[in-house]
Amino acid sequence: MKDRTDLIKRFMTVAPHSIGFRESLASAHALMRNHSLRHLPVLDGTKLVGIVSERDLYLIETLRDVNPEDVRVEEAMTVRTYCVSPETSLEEVAGQMAEHKYGCALVLEGDAVVGMFTTVDALRVLVHLLHRVPHPPSPE
Repeated sequence: MKDRTDLIKRFMTVAPHSIGFRESLASAHALMRNHSLRHLPVLDGTKLVGIVSERDLYLIETLRDVNPEDVRVEEAMTVRTYCVSPETSLEEVAGQMAEHKYGCALVLEGDAVVGMFTTVDALRVLVHLLHRVPHPPSPE
C-alpha cells in the first residue's frame, strides 16, 4: 500500500492564483509582483488552457514595439503543462520536474486547478527533510 504521507497534496500550494487568457501581460506582471509569484495557471473560465511564467512575460516584453498593456496572456503562455492529481507521489512529481526541467506541476482534481507544486515548494520539502534526517558523518 502506498504511503499516504508522501502525496503531492501535502506539499502543494493550495488554490494558487490564476489569470484569464485574455488578460494583459501588464495584469499578469502586477499579479505576480503583488503576490511574489513566478508561475500563473491560465484559465478560460474555469478550464485550464496553459501556464505563464515570469520568464515568458520578460521574453515577450523584450521584443521591439511590445506594449504589455496590449499583449494578451494567451500570446505568452505555454499550452503544454505538467499536470498531476493530488494523489501523485512527491517522488514522482519531483523526479519528472527534475528530468524535464519543469518549473512547476499543476495539481488538478478533474478539470479544476486545486494546487501547484513549484521548485520553491520542492526546496521547502528538502529543507524539512534535511532537518528531520540526521546528517551522515563527514568522510575523514
